[in-house]
Amino acid sequence: MSYLFTSESVSEGHPDKVCDQVSDAVLDAALREDPDSRVACECFTTTGLILIGGEITSKATLDFQGIARDVIREIGYTRSEYKFDADSCSVILTVNKQSGDIAMGVDTGGAGDQGMMFGYANDETDELMPMPIIYAHRLVERLATVRKKENSLMPYLRPDSKSQVTVEYSDDKKPLRVHTVVVSTQHDNGITQEQIKKDVIEHIIKKVIPSNLLDDKTIYHVNPTGKFEIGGPHGDSGLTGRKIIVDTYGGRAPHGGGAFSGKDASKVDRSAAYAARHLAKNIVAAGVATECMIQLSYAIGVAEPVSIYVHTYGTGKVSDNLIADFIKKEIDLTPKGIIDRLALKRPIFRKTSVYGHFGRNDDDFRWEHLDLVNKFKSLL
Repeated sequence: MSYLFTSESVSEGHPDKVCDQVSDAVLDAALREDPDSRVACECFTTTGLILIGGEITSKATLDFQGIARDVIREIGYTRSEYKFDADSCSVILTVNKQSGDIAMGVDTGGAGDQGMMFGYANDETDELMPMPIIYAHRLVERLATVRKKENSLMPYLRPDSKSQVTVEYSDDKKPLRVHTVVVSTQHDNGITQEQIKKDVIEHIIKKVIPSNLLDDKTIYHVNPTGKFEIGGPHGDSGLTGRKIIVDTYGGRAPHGGGAFSGKDASKVDRSAAYAARHLAKNIVAAGVATECMIQLSYAIGVAEPVSIYVHTYGTGKVSDNLIADFIKKEIDLTPKGIIDRLALKRPIFRKTSVYGHFGRNDDDFRWEHLDLVNKFKSLL
């Protein structure tokens, strides 16, 4: 029997993603001047307001107002009728230095916090990611591309949007077809829902999802409430780190205890999740398994992980325990080891904050590189 699985994504104009992008833009600005910056930057946004808070210790001189307004402008909030725009919104700042108690553990190479992190990969897409989340990301990315670069196709688009993709799988976990696509996109006044649905199916959905996965039974829900004019921070408040399942595997794999955006790599919430994805992806690419989930856990101030757990869902060609023992022996999973291997002191994080942290074809995303394949092939 077949079954259905669904994942969602949200656009760069979604209020939570506005916050993620500002948080990561602050991080990048700090790393650009001081690669050893310690950053934990959080944002909140609502009508006409963005609040930046957190703990930052850095030699960098940060123009928080300019950083936030540049991000908001690049997203596309530039019109007063949105009730939130780059030039008129209030930017409030409340930032302190990193706690000295935390710094004591991090300065000696330990993890910046306790917690557990997960990485995942499978072989159902070229990106070695679950199919529903890949296409959900590509839909909202395509909406942004049309809005910014191909405006004549859908000139009424506004920045806020969401997508959801349901894939039908065979009982042996093979994707068969796309069962349902949901797209909700903010739009100007005076546009009929019939026009929006026609345009979204033609210019967005059918440009993203391969035709062999769509059929005459595929269900399309486009702006199913009937209207989506009020959006962005005026339509809903936003917070950094509130879209963690969008950021990772769309619910197909577990998520650890923390979000990613606004945190430098000494915070294992981010760096160890990237390391776990790097390991899982290379294990699948090496042919050791067709599906792999890895859990890492850490204690604050302690460099080595407390535990390493590998689960290949019965698809491994060697035992899960053997893979875990091999990782422990062969891969440096201390915060410093992860930071050095993945080059995580570079100012690359703003672009991670939308369209997913994983499954991206970007050379800066070192955790997506297949540079450990030969090492894992030695297990076979």
